Amino acid sequence: MKILDFTPREYQNAIFETVKGHNTLVVLPTGIGKTAIAILLSENRLNLYPESKILICSPTKPLCAQHVKSFTKFTDVDKEDIVIYTGAIPPKKRADLWNNGKIIIATPQTIESDLINNRISLESTSLLVIDEAHRSRMKYANTLVAKNYNENAKNKRILALTASPGSTKERIDEIRDNLFLDRVEIRAETDKDVSPYVQEKEIEWVHVNLPSEFDRIKNLIKQLRDDKINELKRIIPQKKFFNKKDLLNLQFSFRKSITKGNKMAFWGISLTAQLLKLSYALELVETQGIRQLIQYWNKLEADTSKAAKIIINDSRIKQAIQLSSDFQENKHPKMLKLKEIVLNELNKNNESRVIIFANFRNTINEIYKELNDHLIKPVILVGQKEGLTQKEQIKRIKEFGEGIYNVLIGTSISEEGLDIPTANLAIFYEPVPSEIRMIQRGGRVGRTIKGKIIFLITKKTRDEAYYWSSKSKEKTMKRTLYNIKNKVNIQSRIGEFNNDN
Repeated sequence: MKILDFTPREYQNAIFETVKGHNTLVVLPTGIGKTAIAILLSENRLNLYPESKILICSPTKPLCAQHVKSFTKFTDVDKEDIVIYTGAIPPKKRADLWNNGKIIIATPQTIESDLINNRISLESTSLLVIDEAHRSRMKYANTLVAKNYNENAKNKRILALTASPGSTKERIDEIRDNLFLDRVEIRAETDKDVSPYVQEKEIEWVHVNLPSEFDRIKNLIKQLRDDKINELKRIIPQKKFFNKKDLLNLQFSFRKSITKGNKMAFWGISLTAQLLKLSYALELVETQGIRQLIQYWNKLEADTSKAAKIIINDSRIKQAIQLSSDFQENKHPKMLKLKEIVLNELNKNNESRVIIFANFRNTINEIYKELNDHLIKPVILVGQKEGLTQKEQIKRIKEFGEGIYNVLIGTSISEEGLDIPTANLAIFYEPVPSEIRMIQRGGRVGRTIKGKIIFLITKKTRDEAYYWSSKSKEKTMKRTLYNIKNKVNIQSRIGEFNNDN
């Protein structure tokens, strides 16, 4: 294998010197060449072991297709030897593709299934690349594939790639342990060997006020929620505040207590369920819109659980439901601001490509309806679970890049790894509290041209809290990674020195 039309950058060469001798977690900002390191290492391994295979695991078919494109463009490997390997291909044909392929680019779930059913063996695979390695927690397919590879491959080397492994040392260590990684390489956009290749990204925060009609509904829900929190405090008096994570952990604890005969645990489970449902309703009215809230009220009314019935039968919620019906034509101010921003952008530059991220599918549908006019050509990008095949996902991404569509509206499927070089504006309909998702979203713009990111934030709501939470976690993640890198690499050098003596 030889590399074509590609000269490695200084930081890529420096990282390559590490990865060729060690199983390594590589953390790089999106759009500055993680795939290039995989190509460099693939060349190295195939030259060392000419009869071996390379396996690249990537979580979705669109991402697999991008890797096929990169290896076809930048290497001299025959097209027939670069194989895309997903669950869409029948098992018998997959076995043939595996036997005949040189570079296998696969979804990890498909590899896991074929390993369990003994259709393939990783014995002759000299390199395992795990793309989007933050998806490598316990019982994930990546983890099981890495375990099999570590146990069976004759000539082992593992390369894990991500822009965002997580903010805590425990989360990062879990990925390292699960993927058998002994080194860490990290670069930030501000590092001197990386910064020349990073496109400038302008960040803008657009704040809106929650209208009084929304506030009336919110306050009714909040009154019931506060009552339920006080009830929960009578069971757990030492707790003063309960966030979503606390409530989920409490539910788990209460369920365990039931088996020990704790009668209060049944009420505890119902209370935590009520609080989770009320918290969700508050999130919808604060950050999404009244129509989305009405859909949730309808769902609760059809819910036969005790928690749902208690909520629906409360007089304050009955009043909130009536107000929701009265104000259902009132759009969330973020929706109005979103259309204004998109129209201004396209009027200013009709070649612009805009990506809009939203958490909720029904909000995406509302955004599509709001934006679908003569100047704006929107398209929705969602996952297979939401009804869009991976073939159609690839088609829509391609057509967005070509300008058939100029606005891409997506859920989490549009956050990870997608190479959309022409996208110059990303709009976050709501911030997300996850540093991983925030980094992934931001990486969709400013890859080859100057980009801009706009956050739509409703004042005095969880929009503000989620934004600052994710920024804090991102800072912690970078600090933790540099600390781990320095510690791990020093320990490795001490080990090498001791072995030499």
